[in-house]
Amino acid sequence: MFKKSDKAKSVDFAKQEISTLIGEGYHVKGDIEGTSVIRIDGKVTGNINAEGGIILGESGIIDGNLISRSAVIYGRVTGNIKSGQLELKKSGIVEGDIQTDTLEIELGARFTGKLDMKQKDGVTDSLKEVG
Repeated sequence: MFKKSDKAKSVDFAKQEISTLIGEGYHVKGDIEGTSVIRIDGKVTGNINAEGGIILGESGIIDGNLISRSAVIYGRVTGNIKSGQLELKKSGIVEGDIQTDTLEIELGARFTGKLDMKQKDGVTDSLKEVG
């Protein structure tokens, strides 16, 4: 009944350089906007528009909305997520609405909110308009 599609591939950040890191113990207040991949292990209070992608580590916390082409969530997001491709790992917590083309949720992850899945290129195309 449910089968993993060969077309849907996991987010692969190995080929991309993580140019920005917010380490554990740091708290950033304000919006963050950029074109490369960002990793957050600290806390961000504000909206994030990370065009290249985002990795939210297990200790990472985002209190605000998140917009990105691809995102991997190990930490906690309190806000809405708009992403072309989203992975919610077993330690991940999302409290807010999700709008995405593809979604992978591991057993143990928690999600409270509304899910809106668009057809292929639906969200990705709208992200181009934002950026």
